Amino acid sequence: MASDSPESLMTLCTDYCLRNLEGTLCYLLDNETLRLHPDIFLPSEICDKLVNEYVELVKTDSIFEPHESFFTLFSDPRSTRLARIHLREQIVQDQDLEAIRKQDLVELYLTNCEKLTAKSLQTLVSFSHTLISLSLFGCCNIFYEEENPGGCEDDCLVNPTRQVLVKDFTFEGFSRLRFLNLGRLIEGVNVETLLRPLASLAALDLSGIQLNDVGFLTQWKDSLVSLVLYNMDLSEEHIQVIAQLRKLRHLDISRDHLSSYYKFKLTRRVLNLFVENLVNLTSLDISGHTMLENCTIPSMEEKMGQTSIEPAKSSIAPFRGLKRPLQFLGLFETSLCRLTHIPAYKLVITALKCHKDDKNIQVTGSAALFYLTNSEYRMEQSVKLRHQVIQVVLNGMESYQEVTVQRNCCLTLCNFSIPEELEFQYRRVNELLLNILNQSRQDESIQRIAVHLCNALVCQVDNDHKEAVGKMGFVMTMLKLIQKKLADKTCDQVMEFSWSALWNITDETPDNCEMFLNYSGMKLFLECLKEFPEKQELHRNMLGLLGNVAEVKELRPQLMTSQFISVFSNLLESKADGIEVSYNACGVLSHIMFDGPEAWGICEPHREEVVKRMWAAIQSWDINSRRNINYRSFEPILRLLPQGISPVSQHWATWALYNLVSVYPDKYCPLLIKEGGIPLLKDMIKMASARQETKEMARKVIEHCSNFKEENMDTSR
Repeated sequence: MASDSPESLMTLCTDYCLRNLEGTLCYLLDNETLRLHPDIFLPSEICDKLVNEYVELVKTDSIFEPHESFFTLFSDPRSTRLARIHLREQIVQDQDLEAIRKQDLVELYLTNCEKLTAKSLQTLVSFSHTLISLSLFGCCNIFYEEENPGGCEDDCLVNPTRQVLVKDFTFEGFSRLRFLNLGRLIEGVNVETLLRPLASLAALDLSGIQLNDVGFLTQWKDSLVSLVLYNMDLSEEHIQVIAQLRKLRHLDISRDHLSSYYKFKLTRRVLNLFVENLVNLTSLDISGHTMLENCTIPSMEEKMGQTSIEPAKSSIAPFRGLKRPLQFLGLFETSLCRLTHIPAYKLVITALKCHKDDKNIQVTGSAALFYLTNSEYRMEQSVKLRHQVIQVVLNGMESYQEVTVQRNCCLTLCNFSIPEELEFQYRRVNELLLNILNQSRQDESIQRIAVHLCNALVCQVDNDHKEAVGKMGFVMTMLKLIQKKLADKTCDQVMEFSWSALWNITDETPDNCEMFLNYSGMKLFLECLKEFPEKQELHRNMLGLLGNVAEVKELRPQLMTSQFISVFSNLLESKADGIEVSYNACGVLSHIMFDGPEAWGICEPHREEVVKRMWAAIQSWDINSRRNINYRSFEPILRLLPQGISPVSQHWATWALYNLVSVYPDKYCPLLIKEGGIPLLKDMIKMASARQETKEMARKVIEHCSNFKEENMDTSR
């Protein structure tokens, strides 16, 4: 299990240096080329971390700016040493590998680096004397070079892009190479010839390559411990060769179940052959295979009780011959995957990290993570482990727009405490969710989950976070969703969550309140009120949002229209959602009244008439009402106390405090005391302009807080 220890100093320093290269390790030559300061020497432990973290930042952090000359920083082994680096996708090109050709690389992983050509094959030769581990997975152009201007050689095949396939390259001279991944190698390369010079391979990945004859694998029968033949169409001959590789600890013969051209079918005999001959096996993946015969133990013979991983209790008959449980057993899309007793532990995060570009694995893995992160397993998972899950989920959301992956990932995020557990990736997760919600075609279920997550992410976070998310287009996105639902005359969870999210993101955040007004938010408010007059929760969310807008003095003049004031006044008498709609409407008007009679720039309705209706509304509320509201601060309420220009606003504020400290003393008594509310109430009691009933209520608030302090006083000596 991963520990809860914080990030290492190395990790923190690496991240800082990469984000501030010019201010730390480098200077700019001619205002464009990065150069390492001459007095710096960096060992491989640091250089590897810099390169690998750089690749990760370019891929996952949208605000991180890549540098064209980054890899030239590692061109001279006298000042920088590289040993183990992982590069992927469009981030790396031929010139980048060329820049580091003098390094003594031990491990080089190139994953889906489609910009690499045969020039990089020649660069690989530079590492041949030191390289132990090499991956060329998905590097589909690395065996192609530009066509010879004088015509194509006899030993080349022409591809449609006017490039030719290099056929004379082999791993001759790679004497130390032990681990090799050639997954998705292009057709036309002779694998046997390519690999023959390698004397003692320990791990080989031939995913997605079709080979009729794999007999050459037996040359490594005394050394090969890992073999991956994912999506290779197998035959009886393949199985016989595999059974001879007795040192194997990991075997992957899984396949994509959506492909229908595979002829091979698994049998009980094949599984028995693996168990009997591959005695060192700890990991086996047979996902996607069709079982030709029943390999399961009859249900009556299965041992009852808790799910077991012990081979002797296995629901799969051939695996009862295992000497110990497997570390991993892949059974996805087989008839065996829903059995009770499976003799293996499960590893999901590692699989998703290793197969970021395999859609089928992402679909399956993201579904598995949804079940593995629910509350049933929460206590067994460390903070660091759950952080890893979140990062893997976000990778999936980023890489695949496919509906199933998006839905699985969004559902998995719902299993976390929001926003607390997602705060370390706060900007990234918000960007991904907004991207989902801004797509022209949306799956209804994903839209609903994504809006729910957006709402949860802006609830109970500081104002800096809210302002940052507002600048990312959050307010506009929610208003667009509302507009679309309004056009469809639909008031569903998406509509209600969108208004709730706007309520949360505008809380004590004037910039977001202004955006709401600038993007015609008030027009949508009036239209929703008219179209859905009976939707109580919708009304509560909308009025809560307008309460936030009304707290901003500079924006209140935009609310001072006859239409808006009439609407707010009429809502004072609403019984929707208990007192919430009436309470929020009164709150909006209380802030408007606080600006004084001179700010009342309308003829109808009269200010005195509205004040009268506000008094009547407040007096109709039950002081013991349980609330559907959550205050992080009393500051907007407290500012209405020390003034005499609007006694009704003062009374509304005092009623709000009295209700909250009476019904929720544990939460709101400490908050009121902390924010200096008691002196303000005492001063208000002395004011001649304050109404007697307001003063009486203020005394009760003070008494409640005093009693709370006494009851919770530490009496221990």
